[in-house]
Amino acid sequence: QVQLVESGGGLVQAGGSMRLSCAASGRTFSSYNMGWFRQAPGKEREFVAAISRSGDSTDYADSVKGRFTISRTNAKNTVYLQAHSLEPEDTAVYYCAAIYSTNDYIVRSKYSYAYWGQGTQVTVSS
Repeated sequence: QVQLVESGGGLVQAGGSMRLSCAASGRTFSSYNMGWFRQAPGKEREFVAAISRSGDSTDYADSVKGRFTISRTNAKNTVYLQAHSLEPEDTAVYYCAAIYSTNDYIVRSKYSYAYWGQGTQVTVSS
């Protein structure tokens, strides 16, 4: 089992940058593929990015590709989401999620992720 705590959200102007962090408890962080999702008011929670256990594989939603970067430091039990060129449409609560895996195959479906953080608000002003 793993517990996740996000941090780094806040208010940023359009065109700005922000880095979100997700700290995981437990000693087997490197056994989990990790994902970032977001949920805007009145909308479904949507996939943003994912990274494999080793960090060798990543995947991004088309809406953030080229602007966001997911990374992880297994020695620190932490996964990051670096966001550049933020747009008002990026405003949402951002969630970190984890799925135990025996391989580096990463998935986009929110229903596949068993563990979730409490979320951190990101607001992009125009």
